[in-house]
Amino acid sequence: MKVALVHDFLLRMGGAERVLLEFSKMFPKAPIYTLLYDEKKCGEAFPRERVRTSSLQNWPKFMRKRHKYMLPLMPVATEQMDFSGYDLVLSSSNAYAHGIVTNLRTKHVCYCHSPMRYAWDWTHNYFEENNLHGIKKHAVMRMLEDIRMWDQASSDRVDKYIANSKTVQGRIRKYYRQDSEVIFPPVDVKRFRARGNSHEDYFLIVSTLTPYKRVDLAIELFNRLGRRLVIIGDGAARAQLEAGAGETIDFLGFKPDEVVKEYIENCRGLIFPGEDDFGIVPVEAMAAGKPVLAYGHGGATETIIEGETGEFFMEPTIESMEDGLARLMLNESVYSPTKIRQHANLFDREVFTENIKKALKKV
Repeated sequence: MKVALVHDFLLRMGGAERVLLEFSKMFPKAPIYTLLYDEKKCGEAFPRERVRTSSLQNWPKFMRKRHKYMLPLMPVATEQMDFSGYDLVLSSSNAYAHGIVTNLRTKHVCYCHSPMRYAWDWTHNYFEENNLHGIKKHAVMRMLEDIRMWDQASSDRVDKYIANSKTVQGRIRKYYRQDSEVIFPPVDVKRFRARGNSHEDYFLIVSTLTPYKRVDLAIELFNRLGRRLVIIGDGAARAQLEAGAGETIDFLGFKPDEVVKEYIENCRGLIFPGEDDFGIVPVEAMAAGKPVLAYGHGGATETIIEGETGEFFMEPTIESMEDGLARLMLNESVYSPTKIRQHANLFDREVFTENIKKALKKV
């Protein structure tokens, strides 16, 4: 059986790329098709000889680094990819990969991280984050209208959808009018150790530093409380966040996996202040036996058990987060690192691989 893999962009190593990495291990001979590829950032996991890029890769480097300006070209570039020689195409999509064109003989299974959020439920936030007003805003609105039409129409080309959470399953049903099966993303649970109740009295955030991650809420709260908060990650909002941080807050920037692992295993608890489709980092913290304080919406509600593996705050406010942190600290003696770790095992890589194999057999 000839298999091909498809992914929107290979420009950084995030949660979606870790899913693709598992697919690439399951099908080691399958080529990987993508719109844009950065070998420097992704070449170790996805070597150049396996990657097939779209026509957009031929554009000048300065344009590839500003690929949001290429949005109107991406649907056509996706449809130009030729999969006529394959029996199965497995796509990993949160934007365009689901829109590939296959023939009747080729089965297309899409692992959907989410329908593209900036075109659907995150449109107004997208305008705010990119400071779009007036004529620019009107032009982008028209462009997104066209992309939405293509996105909805192309969703019918998939033979089977797999959603990465019940939250995403709901979006697939709402925007694509399609059924889907939920298979949670893979987490390398075995990489972490649960060290009992010992910790170094700091709370931890591991996140891309963008406005929708709401790291600003945690900074404001920890400034008020005077407690130590360590932030690992980088992004466009870093300078602004650092400007508002007090002396008890440490920004470490991007760190390799082994360093992140050490900080997770030694923290007092993980703070997850934004809404995510799934959220791999909270599961990694639970794999280390650490409780998680998370915003009570999105994928975190499917992985965290309130009062057993962590706590929720239900409103995106300082007061609500402070209440959640107080409950987390009061319950520290109740949390069992062993039980938290056992719960994390439900999301292990081996569970993911087995569930994907079963889903593909059905197709």
